[in-house]
Amino acid sequence: MALDNLEVLEIYRKMVTIRVFIRRAAQESKLGNIPTPMQAHEGEEASAVGICAVLRQEDRITSTHRSLGHSIAKGMDIRGMMAELFGKSNGVCHGKGGGMHLADFEIGMMGANGIVGGGLPIATGAALAAQMDGGDQVAVAFFGDGASNEGTFHSSINLASIWKLPVIYVCENNGWAIAVPASYALSVEDVSVRAVSYGIPGITVDGTDVLAVREAMEQAVERARNGGGPTLLECKTYRTYVEDELSAEESVSSTDLPVSDPIRKLRQKILELGLASSNELLRIEKEIASSVDDSVDFAKSGDLPRPEDALTQVFAP
Repeated sequence: MALDNLEVLEIYRKMVTIRVFIRRAAQESKLGNIPTPMQAHEGEEASAVGICAVLRQEDRITSTHRSLGHSIAKGMDIRGMMAELFGKSNGVCHGKGGGMHLADFEIGMMGANGIVGGGLPIATGAALAAQMDGGDQVAVAFFGDGASNEGTFHSSINLASIWKLPVIYVCENNGWAIAVPASYALSVEDVSVRAVSYGIPGITVDGTDVLAVREAMEQAVERARNGGGPTLLECKTYRTYVEDELSAEESVSSTDLPVSDPIRKLRQKILELGLASSNELLRIEKEIASSVDDSVDFAKSGDLPRPEDALTQVFAP
């Protein structure tokens, strides 16, 4: 499906927002303002945005311990996100979850998960619920290459295949399960080939090319909405860090970024196709930097959660 200028620029805006937000959060963490674990994932913006660009608000996703990009891509408010990282009561989870447990059911974000592979059965359950409701909602499970060795990966995909559940399993393969190289821990070069064991499509795509990710996801979602069942979609990507001396906004347009950087690649494509000028992109980047500054101010203005609120916002009384 062809994209118009506004859609491409919105994709660019989301990717830049993720990069700038993560950079700023990392800086605030070093200053001691963020007491909760904050797992950065620069370089993986294209997979998060390319996947979520195809989804509707009512579609559901589950995430990993590296959840910031997925949350922003799905539409989570960055003010509430930053406040949550700061552990404040005005955070999206009222300061009770932190960066590894972000959730917002209103936008279909079922929650991040600190357990490797923990989100796969949750997304599978969300897909089963959608099927039982009789609508055409889909669910998405984000996970890393390390999680593809977990039992939850195999049992979830097997069940989804048997019942033809509307779920897409998205492996963000950055080559490392935290510190264990995929070349050592995986029996196969591509995680997607494991799909053949469960009789479903397995697709590997360049996870640094947001438009390629979007195109592959569009096909998987169409299959799921039409009752065709699950797809295993592998995004080959990488996780990197920009030098500390670069500011959050400089980490977007710096010429020191590798040519495979997903934001640099999309920026160049936009300019080559004449979809926007350098000045227009600079304006977008400055707007985002300002909004991230505002999110930090919002977080600092919040109060710490009260002890008596510890048992509120829970499922059981």
